[in-house]
Amino acid sequence: MTVQPKEQPEQPADLRTAGDFPPGTREEWRRLAAAVLRRSGAPAAAADAPPEEALAVTTYDGVRVAPLYDAGDLPGDPGLPGFAPYLRGTRPAGGVPTGWDVRQRHAHPDPAAAGEAVLADLTGGATSLWLVLGDGGLDPAALPRALGEVHLDLAPVILDAGARTEEAARGYLRLLAERGTAPAAGGNLGADPLGLRARTGAAPPPAEMAAEVAGQVGAAARLAAEAPGLRAVTVDATPYHDAGGSDAEELGCSLATGVAYLRALADAGLPAAEAFGQLEFRYAATADQFLTIAKLRAARLLWARVAEACGEPAHGAQVQHAVTSSAMMTARDPWVNMLRTTLACFGAGAGGADAVTVQPFDARLGLPDAFARRIARNTHALLVDEAGLARVVDPAGGSWYAERLTAELAGRAWDWFQEIERAGGMAAALEALVPERLAATWGRRRADIARRRAPITGVSEFPDPAERRPARRPAPEPPGGGLPRVHYAQDFEALRDRADRAAAAGERPRVFLATIGPAAAYTARGTFAANLFQAGGIATVTAGPGTDPAAIAEAFRGSGTTVACLCSTDELYAEHAAPVAAALRGAGARRIWLAGRGDHPGVDAALYAGCDAPEVLRATFDDLEVGP
Repeated sequence: MTVQPKEQPEQPADLRTAGDFPPGTREEWRRLAAAVLRRSGAPAAAADAPPEEALAVTTYDGVRVAPLYDAGDLPGDPGLPGFAPYLRGTRPAGGVPTGWDVRQRHAHPDPAAAGEAVLADLTGGATSLWLVLGDGGLDPAALPRALGEVHLDLAPVILDAGARTEEAARGYLRLLAERGTAPAAGGNLGADPLGLRARTGAAPPPAEMAAEVAGQVGAAARLAAEAPGLRAVTVDATPYHDAGGSDAEELGCSLATGVAYLRALADAGLPAAEAFGQLEFRYAATADQFLTIAKLRAARLLWARVAEACGEPAHGAQVQHAVTSSAMMTARDPWVNMLRTTLACFGAGAGGADAVTVQPFDARLGLPDAFARRIARNTHALLVDEAGLARVVDPAGGSWYAERLTAELAGRAWDWFQEIERAGGMAAALEALVPERLAATWGRRRADIARRRAPITGVSEFPDPAERRPARRPAPEPPGGGLPRVHYAQDFEALRDRADRAAAAGERPRVFLATIGPAAAYTARGTFAANLFQAGGIATVTAGPGTDPAAIAEAFRGSGTTVACLCSTDELYAEHAAPVAAALRGAGARRIWLAGRGDHPGVDAALYAGCDAPEVLRATFDDLEVGP
């Protein structure tokens, strides 16, 4: 039987996907958006404001993110990939896409275990190694054992040894010499004296710090010269992110640090062109994929501007290493970290990072196990091989939103960089200017988290009261003493820990939900209240449908708690809140909350969307006499 090919329809000469639709206008969008706002129940001030104002949000850097962008928002010509100002990436278009360098971090103090994990990562798809040495990691003297089976001419090694950088660098170079091999291109000795100062606070007096930086950076550059292909210096901006700082603050600090290292390398006798080639920059990638994309693109733009100011525009291609944020990782419901790191890895890849590290989902619990490291590696593989993210150069390029966000973020970062320079440079700014600025930003971010305007899934929203977290071997404590290391979930997680200690000592603290009326009336606010209390590890007991104060009080007596929360609609509150509260008080209620807003006799306080949830939870613990 012969199968005849199906005749293909003739394609129109002019195929216009939107040709039969009238063009949209901003005015038409405003009219439609305003109508939706009026019907949404938004406050009158928001409903009457122009939609661009009512729907816009502002980042911690003061960048206004609008609800709508068009071609008029493009800031200018972004250039071409691979050419200054490198906004669109440092690699030119064309050729076979290979993706980014999959760089996995290792900090296991046992050289045998570290060596086993290193080989598993390299076999499973990692292409370079980031080794934490000294305090908080592997002893530098154990490098030969940890790297015993690694082909050092194929796998780049990035050292992160803090105060023991020179010792670790000499050990690594000695290992290369003993094997008679050259290092793989892309390795780094990891000198970062200002990053160490930010982490630990340990440093000579400010007047001597410049000489200290010059000495350490110069020594690393001389060592790197012994093995061509190695870089000497890492500009690690993650300490500023980990202290709660904003994206522009992280960028500005990285610029100021990079400029300080350029000066140190010049003092060591390196020409400017060679000095630029010694630096690699490390940034945090977060679950906010668009800000991550904009941050990496802005970083390249800004560093190209520094290179131009130094008279070396051809050497301004910034080498970037993005690592998924430590601050965003949670110890509670750690499985959700897989989703956070996937978003962060996507942002890093789409933003053009040269190397990306995905932290294992159990990083907050201790030393990651083989399964967690495998999931971290496979996150890269999924995005590169299955999603095809690396097939497109600068996938965000041309997006009106991404281009405008990049430009505005770069402007804020440049202003902050100049402020640091006016203060005497990064070494001087670490005395007070940088810590104070980061603390102020962390205060604003912390307040948003507390009021659940910045929700954390599995912690402040949708907690799992019955979760069973995996056990991990404790990780070495990283060096501290400088900028704080914050975790966005820390306040809620501390309250969960407090509730767990009480549960282990006797019984889990609980709150009685006095649900008034039928299920349709109380379900929304009952769910809201239960979610809030469970975010602090507090169990909830529900009365069930009904409006009889005596029946609700009787259920409360059997609940085993002294704290209650009324849950219903405003209409039913008007009739029943006062008598139910009186009955609960008579049954021994020490505190009575109300889910919603409004004042009612007998009700002590209200909890509502936007209230300070940790304060509500702390007050509840005190009422229940739960220990610290």
